[in-house]
Amino acid sequence: MPSTTFHVDAALFDMDGTLLESKAGVEGAWYLFKETYPDIDLDYIFQSNHGVRTVESLRLYCGLTDPEEIEREAARFETAIVTTAAKSGQGIVLIPGVQEAMGILAPVSKLPNPRWAICTSATRSYATTALGLVKISIPDVFVAAEDVTQGKPCPDPYLLGAKRCGVKPENCVVFEDAPAGVISGKAAGCKTIGFLTSHTRAQMEVAKPDFLVKDMSSVTLKLTENGIDITVNTD
Repeated sequence: MPSTTFHVDAALFDMDGTLLESKAGVEGAWYLFKETYPDIDLDYIFQSNHGVRTVESLRLYCGLTDPEEIEREAARFETAIVTTAAKSGQGIVLIPGVQEAMGILAPVSKLPNPRWAICTSATRSYATTALGLVKISIPDVFVAAEDVTQGKPCPDPYLLGAKRCGVKPENCVVFEDAPAGVISGKAAGCKTIGFLTSHTRAQMEVAKPDFLVKDMSSVTLKLTENGIDITVNTD
């Protein structure tokens, strides 16, 4: 199996579809919201919406404009992800390879010299709940939807993640499962690794990640004195 190894100062991870699987919960939440917003096109949303902040999805698909209403509905939506995932019997689970990666990164998760971060489109409330369910310890650098004015595909989440890690974005690698997230990482100047966990290969190739692999099990991490060596095993 061909492999490529490169060095980075920090690794920046998306959450849903990258570290954990919550597809059943997200789709269940949209089915629930269709009861309130019957005109939404679920097939279109399922194909194109992953990786975008909930508040932006509600503006776009549900026609919401009032900021307070959007925040209330976003909280309701993300609560529904957890409850419907549990009802589905699938729950929220770790992506293959993530547990091993988190074990390697655990010693470098704290300020003042963190070497990895989570940069998610989810709200802080939902993200902390979901990460707790799969027993991932939250790193000191944790960028959630509320922390940026513009979410993915804009570069803001990953620019902020790199800044809080104290490193240059061009010396970071982004792990993503969604085209919007890959575009965000590339716009920030980061190297990008795309996962085939929530989108087809054709959908992900449009975003042109530097590497495209099955999931975290295709990536090996090794801590160094000043960063992380990343080995990507490609088919």
